[in-house]
Amino acid sequence: MKHLAWLALLPGLLVAPVLMADQPPEFEPTLKAAEPRPAAPDFALADMDGRVHRLSDYRGQVVIVNFWATWCPPCRREMPSMQRAWQEIRGQGIVMLAVNVGETEDTVFQFMGDYPMDFPVLFDHDGSTSEAWPMLALPTTFVIDPEGRIAYRAVGGREWDDPRLLDPIRALRRPSPAK
Repeated sequence: MKHLAWLALLPGLLVAPVLMADQPPEFEPTLKAAEPRPAAPDFALADMDGRVHRLSDYRGQVVIVNFWATWCPPCRREMPSMQRAWQEIRGQGIVMLAVNVGETEDTVFQFMGDYPMDFPVLFDHDGSTSEAWPMLALPTTFVIDPEGRIAYRAVGGREWDDPRLLDPIRALRRPSPAK
């Protein structure tokens, strides 16, 4: 395994979600107003059908990137709200990507029998993608602005269909050009 450093994080990833299970619906303050937003690390990950998704392919749109695993209790609790949020925001210039960390397609497929999702589920089998992001625990969700920069981060589970989360995400969209 070429990414053994990721395995060293596993004990923290197992404990931290339990400690952070009931987070407030707002985003954590990760940036001071004067600080520039950091660039989101690009990735190229396959979905359940083998189609490769690159973060850079979504430039110009707001992208929600959720890192999760089926064994993570807060991840399991937040997935239904992510699906409800997706139903509300799809077609609004916002993309939602769920990046599964370290599991097989079969494991995720079985999980989706209980927790249906129709937004793209991508696979970070070896943890190399999640290593490149400022993640502390699972689940961690990032909101990427249309310029490809990290605008928000949420560590721990959330109710993603809460307007206190969706309204700031919608506000990141580029205004439509005047006609």
